[in-house]
Amino acid sequence: MNRALSRTMRGAMSGALSGRGWSGRAWPGRALSGKARSVGLVVATVLTTALTIWLSLGLHDQHDREQRRQDILAAARQSALNFTSLDYRHYDRDSANVLEGATGDFKKQFAAQTEQLTKLVAANKSVSQGQVLDAGIVLSDAHSARVLVVADSKVTNTAAPKGEARTYRLQLDLVRRDGHWLTSDVEFVG
Repeated sequence: MNRALSRTMRGAMSGALSGRGWSGRAWPGRALSGKARSVGLVVATVLTTALTIWLSLGLHDQHDREQRRQDILAAARQSALNFTSLDYRHYDRDSANVLEGATGDFKKQFAAQTEQLTKLVAANKSVSQGQVLDAGIVLSDAHSARVLVVADSKVTNTAAPKGEARTYRLQLDLVRRDGHWLTSDVEFVG
């Protein structure tokens, strides 16, 4: 490349990088001052950071809601399983399992009836093996939930020594206490 052309190219490149044309004057609308570029970068960085934080919080909130949903369903399933699985040979243990997952009026009522139920279950040699078929949350928030549960059990006792199949449709109300979901009410529904 000849020297004159090389100087001309360097001049053009230098002018382009500085925002000035061949004549050394600024090109209108082409040049941004260093301050304007800095402000633009700061604004872009702030907007990108804010968007990232907003999206992260949304994902975290979604994860928390899904975890709460899973915790509620697990507690309701376990409570229904405990409630439908009783054996006269271990009724103290089985009733303790029901009470461990209970709170409020339901816990008080079940505890008050435990002595009478123990005698009834023992006299009839009752065994009930429950199985939860399905569960769904009707409504929930951070502190309470209502869950519908469908459970089957095979019940044997002195009146039905070969066993009898039973299907239960339960509505369980749960509340969150000390980091655990506990059953506060159980109703048999249609």
